[in-house]
Amino acid sequence: FLSVSAVEVKIEVVIPEKERSKEEMSPNGKASPLIYKVNGTARHYHLEEHPIASNPYHNPKDVVEASVCHVKDLENGQMREVDLGCGKALLIKESGEFHAVGHKCPHYGAPLVKGVLSKGRVRCPWHGACFNIGTGDIEDFPGLDSLPRFQVKIEKEKVYIRASKQALQTQRRTKMMAKCISLSNYNLSSTNVLIIGAGAAGLVCAETLRQEGFSDRIVMCTMDRHLPYDRPKLSKSMDSHPEQIALRPKEFFCTYDIEVLTEMQVAAVDIKNKTAVFKDGFKMEYNKLLIATGNTPKALSCKGKEVENVFNIRTPEDANRVVKLATSKNVVIVGASFLGMEVAAYLAERAHSVSLVELEEVPFKKFFGERVGRAVMKMFESNRVKFYMQTEVSELREQEGKLKEVVLKSGKVLRADVCVVGVGAVPATGFLKQSGINIDSKGFIVVNKMMQTNIPGIFAAGDAVTFPLALRNNKKVNIPHWQMAHMHGRVAALNMLAHGMEISTVPYLWTAMFGKSIRYAGHGEGFDDVVIQGDLDELKFVAFYTKSDEVVAVASMNYDPIVSKVAEVLSAGRTIRKHDVE
Repeated sequence: FLSVSAVEVKIEVVIPEKERSKEEMSPNGKASPLIYKVNGTARHYHLEEHPIASNPYHNPKDVVEASVCHVKDLENGQMREVDLGCGKALLIKESGEFHAVGHKCPHYGAPLVKGVLSKGRVRCPWHGACFNIGTGDIEDFPGLDSLPRFQVKIEKEKVYIRASKQALQTQRRTKMMAKCISLSNYNLSSTNVLIIGAGAAGLVCAETLRQEGFSDRIVMCTMDRHLPYDRPKLSKSMDSHPEQIALRPKEFFCTYDIEVLTEMQVAAVDIKNKTAVFKDGFKMEYNKLLIATGNTPKALSCKGKEVENVFNIRTPEDANRVVKLATSKNVVIVGASFLGMEVAAYLAERAHSVSLVELEEVPFKKFFGERVGRAVMKMFESNRVKFYMQTEVSELREQEGKLKEVVLKSGKVLRADVCVVGVGAVPATGFLKQSGINIDSKGFIVVNKMMQTNIPGIFAAGDAVTFPLALRNNKKVNIPHWQMAHMHGRVAALNMLAHGMEISTVPYLWTAMFGKSIRYAGHGEGFDDVVIQGDLDELKFVAFYTKSDEVVAVASMNYDPIVSKVAEVLSAGRTIRKHDVE
């Protein structure tokens, strides 16, 4: 139990094991990958029409109505999960009014009753997504779907909820979207909106445009073979197939006329002629452009780096191949990054041995601080992961072309059948060097609060950008995280439509290892102290990262929903002082 009086943070929640394990399951059911291969001249696809789901109450048999409580059973600011017989809803009372929405976060199914209610929205306890309690609409990410909203009526002091059975059972709702007016009128080599990159930022941009009624042509292009998928899952659930982690099924792209060109690489952007030039020579004109190319993993620069069975985890195929090669074999992971640590955790019970090589003395030291880093390291060591710290790889040795040993600068030789490299990444922006688009010294695209570059009509989003972070006095930062990419895509889309929307979201991220999650909110770069409450040895703690007198970030393990609570306080523009949490 933690009480932070000055900011009214009071928490007393422990997630049962069975609910916690659900958290790392796939966010979607199965869906098949949609592949638009672009060969020869057949570069345009006329997409078939699909009906959009209509009013959920069109069939009376599909509707259930139930009395769920007395009006006095709930105080203002309270939430309750209620059962309607064929499914549950979240009942909320705020400012004397009752609202009812879906009870599970559509992202990974977290119970929203354990989340944080504040000023007309509820924030997910696991990953920080926010939903409007009046409309059910998603207002902060991660995730793509909104909550279903149910009708509430009061009769004789009793609260009734009327809901569609289908909405109760699916617990998710796709916001209403426009369709393209007519694809057949278009010139094949021109589009109104071109999106380079098909990660979270690109997909959310396309979806937001359709949600806002934009009915002109949208083309997304990606170097990947697959439709947009949940890339963070690749290191957490390495044997996932592309269709299991697809963010949307292929039918979705057909229904809303979002064209996806796979295995297509943009080689240059001609800002004068508003044209993207592809590697194979194909050119596409655009009116508005979003660059959301993400980053490229760094490779090792040591002797023998070309040996077989050395991987960066970039695609589902990479992850699947590593699992296959690692089973009952020796694995060496280079770099105690989020990716490296998640891969180590996933392979620990599958491989014969897992060794982790890292330059720092403690994993996550720069991010979570030394004490939290050591607690995490201890958890890994108790799960048979061996650490080789403050050293790096000097050579990869082969036998018959395949990796056999990893030689460290310390002189230690590790047996290795497979090696995974997680030593950081660089922004995938090399193709923009001569474009006139402003790129900083590290290769990041510089954007303003509206995700606009220095060139009118060109926007950028996701891991490849630096943007002004409201939380830290508009300091230009790069935050390569899933939630942030979603929000960037949304802000870019709204400003393509001249909505004048500025980004102000609080960064929120998480990592999952050995069935345990660390949540994190804020931006702790340059923290000078860490205030820890709880028990690090028991892995039940909350860590507040402070800079001079101010809390700039928070991390927790088994302490939900403290991180969502702090994110909500920071989001309201309030400052948490160090003495509030000591």
